[in-house]
Amino acid sequence: MPTPTPLRDRFDADRPVLGMVHLPPLPGAPGFDGDRDAVRTRALEDARRLEAGGADGIVLENFGDTPFYSEDVPAHVVADMTALASALQRTVDIPLGINVLRNDADAALSIAAATAADFIRVNVHVGTAATDQGLLEGQAHETLRLRDRLEADVAILADVHVKHATPVGEGDLEQAALETAERGMADGVIVSGPGTGVETALEDVERVADVLADRTSTPERTPVFVGSGVTSETVGDCLEAGADGVIVGTALKAGGETTNPVSRQRVETLVSATRDSSQP
Repeated sequence: MPTPTPLRDRFDADRPVLGMVHLPPLPGAPGFDGDRDAVRTRALEDARRLEAGGADGIVLENFGDTPFYSEDVPAHVVADMTALASALQRTVDIPLGINVLRNDADAALSIAAATAADFIRVNVHVGTAATDQGLLEGQAHETLRLRDRLEADVAILADVHVKHATPVGEGDLEQAALETAERGMADGVIVSGPGTGVETALEDVERVADVLADRTSTPERTPVFVGSGVTSETVGDCLEAGADGVIVGTALKAGGETTNPVSRQRVETLVSATRDSSQP
């Protein structure tokens, strides 16, 4: 297939703010309350508020499906997330990404291809990580080949030393970033703190941005996103440290609680802070 559209070209903003649509427990998950319509309504309301608040993109994620399957989620999860992604595509007009927890890149890519989503997030794309789901091994070789087989114009945004995990092996952060971008051929990388809503160390952002600028073989540096703990007070520091964009969940929710609905006012405040920080 032709080379996928570069990640940077998928967003209208130079430094995009991507907001999370954290799905409640889906059918089949222990926390599902039996109301599939309520799940859909919540997802659409969160997406509308993100768009209305000025977010540049959305990441749809089965956040409520704890405890997570380690890699291959059941078919019913793929079916529900595909239906929800399709509904979001009909409701909002900003780029959509898919993340299937804990690490089902094939499912995420298949959903994205079927619904014309723009990108996927892969928690462990290369290497091995020890998690509460056990050991997760990156399957970059399978993900890239599946994208070709599906002829899917879908970008791959991959974590480096993903949160809620401990990398296995001797490699440091810089080496992991290089392997994710070069050998794993990710279209963008994500640097996060240790957990959901936990601030990302600015030093880590700088280290990843610097090594990708200095040593990758691509004509333009692979984009770097900050993936946890970003707030309206810290987004400027993240961008100054070298981030090309941010993925925000907790700070955009009512009361700053991860499981609460999205607050349009919080979205507007963070987007405004991002735009102000992006001015020369």
